[in-house]
Amino acid sequence: MSKRIKIFDTTLRDGEQSPGCSMNLKEKIQMAKQLERMKVDIIEAGFAISSPGDFKSVRAVAETVKESIVASLARTTKDDIDRAWEAVSVAARPRIHTFIATSPIHMEYKLRLMPDQVEEQAVAMVKHAKGYCSDIEFSAEDATRSDPAFLARVFNGVIKAGATTINIPDTVGYTVPDEFYEFLIKVRELCPALDNVDISVHCHNDLGLGVANSLAAIKAGATQVETTINGIGERAGNAAMEELVMALRTRKDIFRAETNIVTTEIMRASKLLTTITGVKVQPNKAIVGENAFAHEAGIHQHGVLNNKETYEIMTPESIGLTKNSMVLGKHSGKHALRSKAQELGIDLSEEALERAFERFKIIADKKKQIYDGDIEALLSKEALQVPKTYQMKSFVINSGNSITSTAVIEAIKDDKVIEKVSRGDGPIDAAFRAIGKIVGKQMRLEDYQLHSVTEGMDALGDALVKISSNGKSYAGRGLSTDVIEASIHAYINAVNKMICEESKTNGV
Repeated sequence: MSKRIKIFDTTLRDGEQSPGCSMNLKEKIQMAKQLERMKVDIIEAGFAISSPGDFKSVRAVAETVKESIVASLARTTKDDIDRAWEAVSVAARPRIHTFIATSPIHMEYKLRLMPDQVEEQAVAMVKHAKGYCSDIEFSAEDATRSDPAFLARVFNGVIKAGATTINIPDTVGYTVPDEFYEFLIKVRELCPALDNVDISVHCHNDLGLGVANSLAAIKAGATQVETTINGIGERAGNAAMEELVMALRTRKDIFRAETNIVTTEIMRASKLLTTITGVKVQPNKAIVGENAFAHEAGIHQHGVLNNKETYEIMTPESIGLTKNSMVLGKHSGKHALRSKAQELGIDLSEEALERAFERFKIIADKKKQIYDGDIEALLSKEALQVPKTYQMKSFVINSGNSITSTAVIEAIKDDKVIEKVSRGDGPIDAAFRAIGKIVGKQMRLEDYQLHSVTEGMDALGDALVKISSNGKSYAGRGLSTDVIEASIHAYINAVNKMICEESKTNGV
């Protein structure tokens, strides 16, 4: 008989702590909706006390999500827990997730507390949190470098105080599967009370063992695993949800465990996250990488053509990856586009749908075939739009191998046309420099990527741009059959995000 493993997704909290992976409020809500669509059991929406913006986003996710549990992280202090509860109290199913470090190195050098003080604080704050809600998770930070006997003491105390989930994290990605299995068995022997609560693990990937350690933990009795989409997170990231879930599904014979995750939504979640953050997964990434279901070697191709199981241990369809098919064309109406958005799980306002439809018509006139990938890219971009402080009106590029590239960009701001000219090392550099002159602000280009959405000479170019200003990064995306136009749209989109965020910060 298979046991049920709860999936606790921390993409919006630990995942967002990855350098360059910050999300604005609208993007967090969009991601939370996708996680709920996947039937994630618990969504950790953020660290409410860390900033006013984080508090606002945790509360907004708590108000939006109806089926999944919504959690906020909190240190074992009254202020943290009070703020966490204030943020998640509006959720249909709220959880407070409180933590304190238990390893000797953390207690001595970070907390500057004796073990007895740590135990006392953990128990007292779990009791405090229990006064707010019934669902309390307690985490022993750096558990895998902690003394098992001390952990058992702390766990006994917090379980008596009301903790319903005990998280045993490998905070620095130090352990290995066999060691982690034995460690968990030892802690369970020392603390029989763990049999009455959910045992959770949160494995970082510093040695590339996040998923392997999580699977070992499941064999040792864990009933909840903490993951992120695409494995994003602090340093080398976390256990990747898609890898863990598909490992359990593909090897039921070994693990005898399953999750509630709707696996056909995995690919969409991965793509949505890359759209939001501008951080692509490497081509050979397990499950969601571009090459995960690709076969180039002749012997592999021959085998797959005869029987897919020769080289595919799971189907592309099982993660929501299907062949692109032409579904809409230039004669299609807005109702068809709305229906497609609903099918893809993309929520659009009427205003956003109108903008998407206008853009769709332009693309449909340029392309012979419109694929699902084109539609999804267009709708996802529109769903994540921010107020358009600047809009491109026109551009002219002069470029060649014997001349210096020059860009003339016209943009609209407050119904006024601003035109600037700039030279650069190539057409894209010249265009970006011209936009910088229009904005009148120093911005650093951190990353620029260009990808084809679908196949064919008339394929949509999907440009991803990441800029930074005042120590913060902003990702922008642009789509067009003209790659220079797509790049300009992406840069302006990033600029608009920057202006929107700075306006909120300044209270404008």
